[in-house]
Amino acid sequence: MAIQGRFVGLFITTYLWLGVESALPQEGQLSAELEQQHLVINANAQNALDELLSSNEVARALYEQAYGYAVFGVTKAGFLVSGGAGSGVAVNKATGERVYMRMGTAGLGLSIGVQAYDLVVFFEFEPVMYAFMDGGWDSSVTAQAAAGQEGIAVTSSFVNGVFFYQITDRGLMVAADISGTRFWVPENLN
Repeated sequence: MAIQGRFVGLFITTYLWLGVESALPQEGQLSAELEQQHLVINANAQNALDELLSSNEVARALYEQAYGYAVFGVTKAGFLVSGGAGSGVAVNKATGERVYMRMGTAGLGLSIGVQAYDLVVFFEFEPVMYAFMDGGWDSSVTAQAAAGQEGIAVTSSFVNGVFFYQITDRGLMVAADISGTRFWVPENLN
């Protein structure tokens, strides 16, 4: 079921990435198309979060400690140079407030092919979550800190206030490589 959601997410991401979006609705109103995008993003996010929490005790413990979380459906492709894009939602656990976001990633390496995956982010504190949403969060710092920890696959603590999980069709990867990744809140998705 998560794989079907990824393909729907891929379609929406491709649609949005190409800039084929309709005009912005009036302030305070959501267009039917935007409401549909929110429904798809929310369903994909909930499926990925449920899959993670049902299969990983450490993730459940971190989720319980977290102020909030974000979930992105990502499609990444590469042939020597890799790039990826996705859309998702950041959620304040206490209030249920949802902010819809996009992400993009690029890098160099020996990667060939296309991969669809879900990226789940837990935020330990409110300031970290809002810095993430405001674009003031540095993915390279967190990636370097995570890479420097021994036994990252079994860690049960946040790194610089965040923790990442990458869920692929092959299973769970703890502490996904998020260096070179940018996250932002587009006005036309909220």
